[in-house]
Amino acid sequence: MTYIYLMSNVKPLHKELIMSHVDHLKELKNQDKLVFCGPFTDYPGGMVIFLAEDLAEATKIAKSDPFIASGCKSFEIRTLEPANEENNYLLGE
Repeated sequence: MTYIYLMSNVKPLHKELIMSHVDHLKELKNQDKLVFCGPFTDYPGGMVIFLAEDLAEATKIAKSDPFIASGCKSFEIRTLEPANEENNYLLGE
């Protein structure tokens, strides 16, 4: 399943924490779980789109992000059902 965790800023970040967050993202990439990530340009926060077996694993992954674990960012998880050419954009047959 594809999940997104949306992050909102709570406390200021520092360089060491940002580097730990990037290491977290690299680890997700190494596990072939990272789909897309980045900060918002029009809102104080960012998102990570990733793959997980279920909501429990997705929540564990999000909570292990140093931004979230440190309390510097709050988060919400959403489940995403991809719509694309392969599945006829969810229109069925």
